[in-house]
Amino acid sequence: MSNSKVFVGIDYHLKKIQVCVVNSEGLVLKNSSIDNEMSALLPVLARYGPVGGIAIESCSGAAALADELVTKHDFVVDLAHPGFVSRMRLNPDKTDYSDARILADLERVGYLPSVWLAPHEVKEMRRLVRYRQQLVNERRNSKLRIRAMLRDQRIKSPRVLRPWTIDWMMWLERIAVKELSEEGGWIVQQLNTRLSALRVEIRETEQRLAERTETDTLVQTLKKIDGIGPVTAWTLRAEVGRFDRFRSGKQLARFCGLSPRNASSGERQADAGLIRAANGQLRAALIEAAHRLMRHNPKWREFADRLLAKSKPYCLVAAAVGNRWIRSLYHEMKGVAA
Repeated sequence: MSNSKVFVGIDYHLKKIQVCVVNSEGLVLKNSSIDNEMSALLPVLARYGPVGGIAIESCSGAAALADELVTKHDFVVDLAHPGFVSRMRLNPDKTDYSDARILADLERVGYLPSVWLAPHEVKEMRRLVRYRQQLVNERRNSKLRIRAMLRDQRIKSPRVLRPWTIDWMMWLERIAVKELSEEGGWIVQQLNTRLSALRVEIRETEQRLAERTETDTLVQTLKKIDGIGPVTAWTLRAEVGRFDRFRSGKQLARFCGLSPRNASSGERQADAGLIRAANGQLRAALIEAAHRLMRHNPKWREFADRLLAKSKPYCLVAAAVGNRWIRSLYHEMKGVAA
């Protein structure tokens, strides 16, 4: 066994992993498929010398493997950025063998675009926050299906009733369901029952989030800031994790998907909307916060009015407010212990 460092690339799958080991000169020492078990991986990592770094394709389950290698076995592990991994799939000769080799080589030369490996408590927060969002999405879809059923059978609610208020729900259950066709009424009753269950599940999930973050310094500090409610604070804590892991507010805004995407070529300079590589739930939460700030905060309302006076679209103005706001929030929060 040599004393020179080796570098490892792992192409991850649920049952098998492709492991490539290269030395400091880039010579492949091993590139083969093994069982996705720590008992099979550790002997490979110990066979060729001290490990300088391990690169793992970032996908579902890879973070758990990386976390175990870091916390229990003291390896240096980088998760390959999903955007880079997606480009590897465009390779006409794409195989697990070549993917693992590329990851090992990039780790060796220090060019691997890596992602942050979130600690256990942040990953647990993410599971709860994303579960809540799934319930909210399901609630929205159920409501849309009920309204679609009413519209399909030309049933109109009284103008004095606002949809989804208590009075509107009473009208739906007592009058509208009877006016629907037999199967249409049954479907609406099923959806209404599911809505009631979803309300309970969402309330229980939010209660669990509140209890979990009761002593979380970052969440409690965020909730004191104008424009940030509990849901926004939970989402920032889960998806951003630590503000000080970013070099600047500009980098944080880009991570949140609030920066314009450059589409320049030659003499043509142009933007092409917001960047696409971002967490949609985080971006949506921040855009909603931007809308609240534009309505209620004098500073941001004035900034938005200046942009609107230049005939900027309202959606673009909201994104610009969100961008500036999250960059200023970075400077407030980067010193808060997470």
